[in-house]
Amino acid sequence: MTKADLINLISEKAGITRVKSETVVNTIFDSMVESLMKDDRIEIRGFGSFVNRKYDAYKGRNPRTGEVINVEEKKLPFFKVGKELKDDINKGKS
Repeated sequence: MTKADLINLISEKAGITRVKSETVVNTIFDSMVESLMKDDRIEIRGFGSFVNRKYDAYKGRNPRTGEVINVEEKKLPFFKVGKELKDDINKGKS
């Protein structure tokens, strides 16, 4: 499912215009990004949670040239699936 598919689905199910559903989807995604940028944890009960994982700096190697490079420390968002979603998927619910 793409973002456009999600917007269209919300528009159909909620009976609102595509523009309004696009605003809803963008607001939700923007809010989630802002929270992760502040290192906040996002928990959506029954669905899952998002949290940043911190990775320390390390020395890597360019596979093409073999040159040693320094990789800076970084944070990456990580999604952990919720128990209810996991159970629904395994039971084949839609």
